[in-house]
Amino acid sequence: MTKATTAQKMVVILGPTASGKTRLAVALAHELGGEIISADSRQVFRGMDIGSGKDLHEYGSIPHHLINILDAGEEFSVFEFQRRFFTAAKEITSREALPVLCGGSGMYLDAALRGYRMVEVPYNAALRDKLARLSGAELADELMRIKPDQHNSTDLLQRERTVRAIEIACGERDNASTEEPAPRMNSCVIGIRWERDLLRQRITTRLRDRLDNGMIEEVQQLHDSGISWERLDYYGLEYRFVGAYLRNELSKNDLFQHLGCAIHQFAKRQGNWFRRMEHHGITINWIDGSGDLPGQARTVIVRQM
Repeated sequence: MTKATTAQKMVVILGPTASGKTRLAVALAHELGGEIISADSRQVFRGMDIGSGKDLHEYGSIPHHLINILDAGEEFSVFEFQRRFFTAAKEITSREALPVLCGGSGMYLDAALRGYRMVEVPYNAALRDKLARLSGAELADELMRIKPDQHNSTDLLQRERTVRAIEIACGERDNASTEEPAPRMNSCVIGIRWERDLLRQRITTRLRDRLDNGMIEEVQQLHDSGISWERLDYYGLEYRFVGAYLRNELSKNDLFQHLGCAIHQFAKRQGNWFRRMEHHGITINWIDGSGDLPGQARTVIVRQM
């Protein structure tokens, strides 16, 4: 297959954590004259390498986008991702290259693929003053009242996330976007699927390798650079559990066991996200993770594109 010449064409590689997404995306980008766009909520941050699974050594000469674009500790939202994604895709296609979107963050993939334009919602001090009087349970009830189809359960796990989710929901309700519809991509979406026990083995092996090869030191360095433990907790499982270990709240064995269990549960939630995407009309062409990934993906792409 030659380089993409149609601006709207895109290949998407998705799957749960540790499924082999990056390696497949790089192989396809080599074959198809592509550039990779990361759909990961943490790979945007410099210094968050091992915990976020950047695997930059796999990219070689392949250009990549939305990786290492912000300092750790800065804010990054799905709105900002969508805006930057559209810009990157436009720039890539202007070079007659093929955008290859790769990641496992369901909200980010959804924002790129479903073609809705998000509303930028600023900080609302008056609303936050009202919300400050509510308990965690009352905040969750308020979010579900405003947005009954709420699907991102992680917004209910931390007070800061719930408050921001309410702020966004109110802003979207009160300020319908007047922007032009988002550009629709002609996307060939490929999902990597593993048998459950094999995926669990891959997750466990990958976690052990990361813990033995610098992830703990990475989290310590981030904290030493001035990022609070509370802020690191916000960046996800690896940073939350390793932070607890560094504060002597977990033993090394408990860190491995508890973090491994949490990542397995996260992979299950990712699967739920992907099924939800299919329910909303996104066709995912599933391929067998234990087989010839590039060969299977090539067959799908030739058939669809």
